[in-house]
Amino acid sequence: MVSIDAEARISEEDSDESVLAALGYKQELTRSWSGFSNFAISFSMISILSGCFTSFGLGWNNGGPAAIAWGWPLVSILILVIGFCMSELVSAFPTSGGIYWWASKLGGPRAGYYTGWLNMIGLLAVTASVAYGCASFFDTVVGTFSQSWAAGYSLTRVFIEFIVILALAATVNIFSSHLLAILNNISVWWHVVGAAAVVVILFALPDHHASLGAVLTHTVNNTGFFGGSTSGAGFLLFVLPISVILTQYTITGYDASAHLSEETKSASQAAAKGIWQSILYSGIGGWILLLAFLFAVQDEDGLTKANGAIPALLGQSLSPNWTGAVLIISTVGQFFCVFASMTSTSRMMYAFSRDRAIPAAGTLSKLNGRHVPVATVLATAVTSVILTLPALVKVDINGSPTPVAFYAVVSIGVVGLYLSFAIPIFLRWKAGDTFPAGKWNLGAKYKWMAPLAVVEILVTSVIAMFPTAEAGAPWSPDFAWKFVNYTPIVVLGALALLWAAWHLSVKKWFTGPKTTIDA
Repeated sequence: MVSIDAEARISEEDSDESVLAALGYKQELTRSWSGFSNFAISFSMISILSGCFTSFGLGWNNGGPAAIAWGWPLVSILILVIGFCMSELVSAFPTSGGIYWWASKLGGPRAGYYTGWLNMIGLLAVTASVAYGCASFFDTVVGTFSQSWAAGYSLTRVFIEFIVILALAATVNIFSSHLLAILNNISVWWHVVGAAAVVVILFALPDHHASLGAVLTHTVNNTGFFGGSTSGAGFLLFVLPISVILTQYTITGYDASAHLSEETKSASQAAAKGIWQSILYSGIGGWILLLAFLFAVQDEDGLTKANGAIPALLGQSLSPNWTGAVLIISTVGQFFCVFASMTSTSRMMYAFSRDRAIPAAGTLSKLNGRHVPVATVLATAVTSVILTLPALVKVDINGSPTPVAFYAVVSIGVVGLYLSFAIPIFLRWKAGDTFPAGKWNLGAKYKWMAPLAVVEILVTSVIAMFPTAEAGAPWSPDFAWKFVNYTPIVVLGALALLWAAWHLSVKKWFTGPKTTIDA
């Protein structure tokens, strides 16, 4: 039996290396991740204990309970369709380059160039937003148990905590790949048990619960647009759509399964399952968690004045000690998410630099003695700090602190990542039956799934660029830069720079993915 098992493992490793070799790469990263670990990193990246907690205010302020209760399952189903399309792609092309490599293979160097940069921008923004959200919740947790800490709250202190969290994540990423896999496995159970515990607490302890009618029908417009009206075309077409970013942001990062495919055993099957299963289970678990939040609301108007902040919701529903317990569960989950996000981002940057597509590629594509791309880990941490600097500016809306900069980084992550997903999905649909399907594939279902996925992404990307507060709209008489959702500036500005770079220089020398193995 031992001999048979050993032979099976050797055969499995040979198969993975053969598939990778056929794609033009030799095995350099250590292939030590199991299928469960691959699923775990995407599940940790999605992290309902992160997105549902930190972005709840986006859903509450732009539609209220009804928008969250109905919007989450609808958008989750559409994201699952996107995930199915990506699972088919990773099964055919299981490389660390992931989305960028798929686009290059199917659409040529230009498609790969834009896809890679969009994906990298999105991943950097997600890493930054998760780490900053974790820092904010950590500070709130300490403040829950210490009045002096709460009284001394400052954005500078939160930003320092944000930098420390990034530094810790970078240290673990650099020095222990094995520990990372263990942390991601633990993270799965922390999210499952932790989310279940939060649901039980919120259903068992509050004095009373919101009615079914309030959860399913009550609406909120806390943006300042259209006089706060929750009816009419303005609310339906401009305010309400922004609530979908809660779901679109939370259920993202599942491309981590693709970026870690070169380190995963039986990658053609395991990475494909890792993508769609992480979406499915997160979608179900996230909906249950959000419904627990909505039914636990004691004072709708009070929560609206607090801009839909989860600590405010918990404060009106639970005692300080139970509030602290729930916040601790969320904060630890967010901490796990930071580790997973930095791993995924650094691997994507490594693969992109391996093909000489970004500045300092020679340095960024080097591996240390532990087969870890140290330079990309450090670059991820530093860029995350730079991208989040506007969070140092205090912003109050309706007299309550509002994380406008955080929401902007969230939107940047959504637009960057999902646009990068759309390009290879569209190219796969265009390829039709000539597409070299892998072990896991959609059969003929790609014919309707792919165009549906692309339309959903384009619509959501436009929505993510909407201003989230009236004072952040250029036409508002109260306009001020601190209220601006700077997603369009970052994303459109980056696209303009990429377009100029492509036509002035890149197209003359960039040929797409480079092979690292002889034919």
